[in-house]
Amino acid sequence: MPEPLANRMRPRSLEQVVGQDHLFGGGTPLAALVRSGRLPSMILWGPAGTGKTTLAFLLTRMVGGEVRQLSAVSSGVADLRKVIDAATGSMIPVVLFVDEVHRWSKSQQDVLLPAVEDGTITFVGATTENPSFSLVTPLLSRCLLLRLEQLGPDHLRTILERALADPVRGLGREGARVAPEAMEHLVELAGGDARVALTALEAAVLAARARGDAEVTRATVEEAAQHKAVVYDRQGDAHFDVISAFIKSIRGSDPDAALFWLARMLAAGEDPRYVARRMVVHASEDIGLADPRALLVAVAAAQAVEYVGLPEARLNLAEAALYLARAPKSNSVIAALGRAMEDAASSDPVPLHLRDAHGAASRAVGHGKGYRYPHDHPGHVVDQEYRPVRFQGRRYYEASGMGEEAPPGPQGAPPGPQETPPADSL
Repeated sequence: MPEPLANRMRPRSLEQVVGQDHLFGGGTPLAALVRSGRLPSMILWGPAGTGKTTLAFLLTRMVGGEVRQLSAVSSGVADLRKVIDAATGSMIPVVLFVDEVHRWSKSQQDVLLPAVEDGTITFVGATTENPSFSLVTPLLSRCLLLRLEQLGPDHLRTILERALADPVRGLGREGARVAPEAMEHLVELAGGDARVALTALEAAVLAARARGDAEVTRATVEEAAQHKAVVYDRQGDAHFDVISAFIKSIRGSDPDAALFWLARMLAAGEDPRYVARRMVVHASEDIGLADPRALLVAVAAAQAVEYVGLPEARLNLAEAALYLARAPKSNSVIAALGRAMEDAASSDPVPLHLRDAHGAASRAVGHGKGYRYPHDHPGHVVDQEYRPVRFQGRRYYEASGMGEEAPPGPQGAPPGPQETPPADSL
């Protein structure tokens, strides 16, 4: 079976690497270090299809080393010890490459530490997830952490055009031509992933050849690669980055951006219950008393997801996201709770007049003595202290003045209802 185009077109020198000039450009210290024959242990962290595996093998070859590769999914501690034992006393650098290293257990990482520390092996790990959450601190401290960036449209065009022109490893000998609109569609489909781009190109060229077409059209690309690659990992960085962008769009009162990120999550297969839970939290964290109905809307959307399910519940989630984005904003609830939590960590006793006085024994020792019942006073409000002496007079809650959150009334009474601003002013 022929080798896939994506494998054939792997760069063979740093000059051929596209899109990571911030790490391996000609003038970077890391490039100079590698060219001098020294390769430090490193973690390559970045999205799929940005060249992590290619770089691991390329850098090893540049320093005259030997690559030993382990699978983070199927290898165990015994496999790792075999690599370390074989590397002991070797006259050439031995580089251990582990793809998706975030899947390694803590025990596997701990076994690796001494060999990395004394230079028996050079460790290169590749991961699509934030290594701070999956790798032990001692291993991270012994490695350079290199962040690879997602490839942009210009990078992908360069890679595709190079594959079309290369007569040895690419498609140059076949004389394949790609229409400009087809090229743009390939770039869009790839979603920043070079492997996806090259695979889709190869499929489109084969489809065009089977039909006897001299040129790859957009229709051919659409037929050969029907679905766009959505860059999203429900357990990885994209998961947290996209939900962060979603919440920040709502907080920033941008309904269109909120809808965009919601659609991205739904298209990628995110759990709709997770999205609904985040909106329930956001309704109190960033809207709060400026529009108390926001919490009701968010909770209703969460219930609708359970009751209706997808795909219809997408409408409920979209309605809630738009409502929250358009609502007036206030963070007074979370700010007040944070200030109160600081003081509440104290062990000051409950004042006697606030203690439970239902039992005769409690009343005998003064529980409830001096308590003033608010309903016995005008307006059903009475001026008395409700906290330990040390915290009397401290203000936790500050009304923002946004939406329905008017400043508190006299004697600390809660504000009355305010007229909701017209939608156009939100």
